[in-house]
This record gives sequence, structure tokens and C-alpha cells, in this order.
Amino acid sequence: MPKLITFLSSLLHQVAESNDLSRGFQPQKISVFNGLSRPTISVESYLERIFKYANCSPSCYIVAYVYLDRFTQRQPGLPIDSFNVHRLLITSVMVSAKFMDDIYYNNAYYAKVGGISTAEMNFLEVDFLFGLGFHLNVTPNTFHTYCSYLQREMMMVQPQLNIAEESTFYNARSSKLLYLCFNEDESSHQHQQQQQQQLAV
Repeated sequence: MPKLITFLSSLLHQVAESNDLSRGFQPQKISVFNGLSRPTISVESYLERIFKYANCSPSCYIVAYVYLDRFTQRQPGLPIDSFNVHRLLITSVMVSAKFMDDIYYNNAYYAKVGGISTAEMNFLEVDFLFGLGFHLNVTPNTFHTYCSYLQREMMMVQPQLNIAEESTFYNARSSKLLYLCFNEDESSHQHQQQQQQQLAV
């Protein structure tokens, strides 16, 4: 399993757990992405399943990460948590594959991979696109900015992580993991100013 997939799943799992703690203190937006209960499958296993069956290019996972970041910025009342992270994942990867790859599976296939109905997959896709404001283009500069961020984070984590000490390591870090957020001017190709802010609203 590529390190990128493992790291992304760990990052999203920690973000979801952090936002779970604040659910009772902040107003929650009702969304089609929210389930009534937490899925029994872990974020890591779910993303591994997507990786195994989606057969999309590696760059799709970077772009899906960009989309999730954009989505959370535009939808501050819908932070990623344990009730929506799985649906957001399958939808972001599917939309990314459609935008990035020349060959991709249809919605019915992704629905089977994600364990949901085709009708729900269709509905999630539409809601996700509107949530993004149909802002799907990712410039090379934006792509490399996110890649560089992930590479730096993985380099910081990898030397200290193994299966036995993963939980201890993350508990030692801030309970509110940082997510890369910055304002993009996609019409210009100038360098973007990079900053970090908390994903949790």
C-alpha cells in the first residue's frame, strides 16, 4: 500500500476524531454526507478499498485532497467527522478521477466500491460539486503546493511511526491536526501564499 494512501487515511482519521469532540459545542449543518451512525469500516480500510478497486491515477488522491480542502473552506458548517468522512472520501476520489483521468469507472461502480446505492452516489456527486462551486481545476502550482505539504508531513511522521506506536505518536501531537488551506487565484499562475489553519471550525 503506497505511503500516501496510508498517510492520508491517518490524517483524515485524526481530523474526523478531532471534530467529533466538538460536535456537541458547534451547530451542525444537515447534509447528505452525514450518516445516522459511524460506519463500521475504518477510514484506512475504506481508502485502501477505494485504492484497490478504483484504479485511478495516483494524482487523483492529491486532487481529491485538494477538493476536500476546498469543500471544507466553502462549507464551514460541515467539518469532516466520523459521520461524513467515508462519503466525502468516495465522492472526492470519484470526482477527481472523472476530472483527471481519461478512463474512469461510472457512478454505479463507485457506488459498489463505496458500499452505497447508485442513486445516493449520484446525489452525493451533485451536492459535492455544488459545495465546491464547481471549482474543479487544479493548477500545476496548486498541485505541487499540496504535494510538497504532504511530503513534508510524511517525512515528519514516517521516522517516528510504526504500527505499535502510531496511536501514541498522534496523541502526542495536537488534537486538532492542521489542514492546508489557502486562497487560490486559479486564473493567475503566480505562486500562492501558503498558510496552515485548523480544519475544525
